[in-house]
Amino acid sequence: METELKKQLEIAACKIRLGAVEGVYHAKSGHPGGSLSAADIFSYLYFRELRINPKNPKEPDRDRFVLSKGHTCPGLYAALALKGYFAEDELKKLRQIGAMLQGHPDMKGTPGIDMSTGSLGQGISAACGMALAGKMDRKDYRVYALLGDGELEEGQVWEASMFAGHHSLDNLCLIVDINGLQIDGPTAEVAGPEPIDEKFRAFGFDVQSIDGHDLDAIEKAFEYAKTVKGKPSVILAKTVKGKGVSYMENKAGWHGKAPNDEEYAVAVRELKQALAGLEAE
Repeated sequence: METELKKQLEIAACKIRLGAVEGVYHAKSGHPGGSLSAADIFSYLYFRELRINPKNPKEPDRDRFVLSKGHTCPGLYAALALKGYFAEDELKKLRQIGAMLQGHPDMKGTPGIDMSTGSLGQGISAACGMALAGKMDRKDYRVYALLGDGELEEGQVWEASMFAGHHSLDNLCLIVDINGLQIDGPTAEVAGPEPIDEKFRAFGFDVQSIDGHDLDAIEKAFEYAKTVKGKPSVILAKTVKGKGVSYMENKAGWHGKAPNDEEYAVAVRELKQALAGLEAE
């Protein structure tokens, strides 16, 4: 990846983390941990990968993105605001009655949201439907869906995966944010989804495993996925829950909890220091 592009994406990821923390803090509820772990993926998708136009969110030939782990929408909202779908001030109204940004994505109320999600496991099915529709309509758009590793415990994920493999949906690319933690603790202890790679291969997927915070690896994975023919793709991204905020990192307790005033100040200070360092380079 070119140095300047990488720097821009790192800056965008840092701003996405700041926006996610801002939203959850003002809402006094929400899900920061998984929003932060997926920030580098959101950055790459929205500022490099997706063919989208904020001025025309429903453009028929756009690429589609489904946040199957819908509870991590604070990170997605931050990316959408940074991309220009709506004003960044909306982030401070997260989860407020009558506000645009609710606790889970709403395709009817928020520009840039392609599917309303929240119940874990269901977003991937919608993504499969979008991909099949693209095939039937002979369109060249691609469909992307982000899942969590805890979400893989939902049986509908595997029903949808069987469907994707059966229909050879090579215009579908899944990303699994493998941060190793869910609301009840380590995923390995709650239900043990491993071996994730072998499971997806059994359903007919091309499988790649990467460091989900390495933008060079992210770029290579997405570029390769576009060359795969005759089967769907999945990128298994190993990440750190709460990435970028020291006291949140690798802590299951930050799956769905808002920071208090003191914690918020620490998070903002750390992220702004990281941002300043990137912008000074």
